[in-house]
Amino acid sequence: MLRSVAHLARLAHAGLILCREHALDRVDPTDLPAGPASAIRLGQFLGRVIGRRDRREARLAAAFTRLGPSWIKLGQFLATRRDVVGDEMAADLASLQDRLPPFSDTIARQAIEAALGRPVDEVFDTLGPPVAAASIAQVHKATAEGRELAVKVLRPGIEQRFRRDLETFFFAARLIERVDPQARRLRPVDAVATLARSVAIEMDLRLEAAAISEMTENTAGDEGFRIPRVDWNRSAKRVLTLEWVEGTPIADRAALEAAGHDLKRLGALVIQSFLRQALRDGFFHADMHQGNLFVDAHGNVVAVDFGIMGRLGAKERRFLAEILWGFIRRDYRRTAEVHFEAGYVPDTHTVEEFAQALRAIGEPLRDKTAREISMARLLSQLFEVTELFDMRTRPELLLLQKTMVVVEGVARHLDPELDMWTTAEPVVGEWIRRHLGPQGALSSAAEGAASLGRLLFTAPDLLARGERIAAGLADMARDGFHLDDASVRAIARAEARRTRSGRIALWIGALALVAIAAAMWS
Repeated sequence: MLRSVAHLARLAHAGLILCREHALDRVDPTDLPAGPASAIRLGQFLGRVIGRRDRREARLAAAFTRLGPSWIKLGQFLATRRDVVGDEMAADLASLQDRLPPFSDTIARQAIEAALGRPVDEVFDTLGPPVAAASIAQVHKATAEGRELAVKVLRPGIEQRFRRDLETFFFAARLIERVDPQARRLRPVDAVATLARSVAIEMDLRLEAAAISEMTENTAGDEGFRIPRVDWNRSAKRVLTLEWVEGTPIADRAALEAAGHDLKRLGALVIQSFLRQALRDGFFHADMHQGNLFVDAHGNVVAVDFGIMGRLGAKERRFLAEILWGFIRRDYRRTAEVHFEAGYVPDTHTVEEFAQALRAIGEPLRDKTAREISMARLLSQLFEVTELFDMRTRPELLLLQKTMVVVEGVARHLDPELDMWTTAEPVVGEWIRRHLGPQGALSSAAEGAASLGRLLFTAPDLLARGERIAAGLADMARDGFHLDDASVRAIARAEARRTRSGRIALWIGALALVAIAAAMWS
């Protein structure tokens, strides 16, 4: 009861800040489910009553920044979920900058010493002031053994702060699913669970170091793309040490031109590097915005900040490759079949109906030049259409789509005339030939033979297990299904809790009304 009241109080505080910042003014609730739409309309009304009088524009990103680190991460995550928040809100959140004031050098040194178990002066020859600070960690420049290093240090107490706020997010998601059945198809609880997993990985810097190591191995032969090396001896759960990256930010187009870099080549390199990671490796950098990409003196693109990574299984990689290839060749039926083969569209629909919907996306592109077609926009339209065919939300595909949007934006910033399809064809075509051509057929046959061999090896075990299950079912059919005393008592306790929960919900509803009234008149 008290925990629910605390969650409601935190949500009311967040709602108050959103209203005062006019953060919801530009959000169109028309296409949202009834519950979220009503909440947006209420927030817009409260904004007119208690909002700032010097309003210039909607300030959703500013409101999330005021709410703190957990809300910044939530905002960045929601920017990838247009199906949940709508296009207007997603566009606003996409501008959210993960920048916060740094914590002091003294606290940073104490954190490093606690994490590594040695005094800072024994670990590093020098440790400079912070050069960048985000919601979860900040970065210092250091030197050791004649090398320049980047030292990433977690914020003190950040785990406890995120744990508390994530509990509130889960409470809100469960409440939404309970009171608005329409919103369940958006899977808000699953969305918060995805955010929680992502944050947990980001807050264990050993996992980021492992991601860097894996991607370094994957991209070792990729010309023009580089990743900083991990210094494992100076890294731990709360501290990550990498080689220092000396280069020009990829956002600084003028500086890149002045340094003599070929911007067209760099634009193509960014796109092809991402597609190789996604298709070939099934493991991609999912935060490839301009702030995380540099160009070194040799013209290599150097990526940093591997806290958010994406993975695609073999099925998802085939899905992505055949989707892109199908639209390139205008083979809408094959593109539709891929959705059904992957199990993304239920068989209550037909391939022909879905192919017709895909044609509605692809045909308007026929009269446009390749330079006018956005691959990211194509994927966005595709996922919009799949909602009509009951395709359930796939978090890994949404993360892929979000990264594609960002990567395409970076590439077009470098080369406004970039032809996405010509640039992507070598990577996508190579994958298609390798996995779906004659070579792919031989590989699939070998994998099938290996799977059959494993099945034959485990067959005796499976048969014995089947016999035990069959015997148990026969006994149950003959003697009936019985509950022991402990099970009966457990069911009785659960029923009693359900009755108490109903009474508690009434109190929570009353307190929520009080919180809203206080927000209106404060």
